[in-house]
Amino acid sequence: MIAGRIEHMASELASQPQTWATAASLTAEQAILPARGARIAVVGCGTSWFIAQSYAWLREAGGHGETDAFAASEAFVDRGYDAVVALTRSGTTTEVLQLVEGLRGRVRTVGVIGDASSPLVGLVDEAVLLPFADEQSVVQTRFATTALALFRASLGEDLSGAIADAERAVAEDLSPELTDAEQYTFLGRGWSVGLAHEAALKMREASQSWTESYPSMEYRHGPIAIAAPGRVTWQFGETPEGLAGDVAATGAHFEAGTLDPMAELVRAQRVSLARARAKGLDPDAPRNLTRSVILDA
Repeated sequence: MIAGRIEHMASELASQPQTWATAASLTAEQAILPARGARIAVVGCGTSWFIAQSYAWLREAGGHGETDAFAASEAFVDRGYDAVVALTRSGTTTEVLQLVEGLRGRVRTVGVIGDASSPLVGLVDEAVLLPFADEQSVVQTRFATTALALFRASLGEDLSGAIADAERAVAEDLSPELTDAEQYTFLGRGWSVGLAHEAALKMREASQSWTESYPSMEYRHGPIAIAAPGRVTWQFGETPEGLAGDVAATGAHFEAGTLDPMAELVRAQRVSLARARAKGLDPDAPRNLTRSVILDA
């Protein structure tokens, strides 16, 4: 921490067990989300796109209905969807606003939004507001995971185990093997692929670290060439058979995440914060970034 400056990322990161519990209790808000059997698309930008990927996998794999996830700028939404869910912390992201504006009167839209005063609230057909998870830091931590907690609870998941794991993740000591590495690769399977991508993004944003991310089974199809001593390969969720040994043979450290993948993301957020502090960086105001991307007309 830089002396005399309030570090918002640290307090927001640490609050995640509480915000997840709050999201899990919001039954009325969960009921606004598309019902079982609806065919939907979920859109977002940056972090929100990665969370959309996780939600889409969980919803479809759970038998709740066909669900696609798109970056808002590259979304194919004219496919007869029953609804489009737009996820955005600020509610001001240009690509999301443009997409929702184009769908008005044609497809039901649901916004999951952190800022209750944002313009997106008035554009969508229905809004799920999560102001308690909104953030002051540019780097997203709790809004993203709280939105996913809401999505998971809406699909019938019991989040008590995930919340307990998050409490452990915010309290445990971090190994120097993680905080001092030269390079990081995050891996996931199924719904945790999106979280692996988000972990890599957090490391780049907050600490300007060299990070990559892939589906776990793709790692041996080329990316493992980057593994070496002093580098980390970090698995979110179940490890594919033989992968830990393959990574060990390179001399890299294999971190087999044992917590709920959302809680593993919390651990990665903490590593990114620790690295930012060590470099004297301001994790609340990363280089070249703003809270929301608002493009000129």
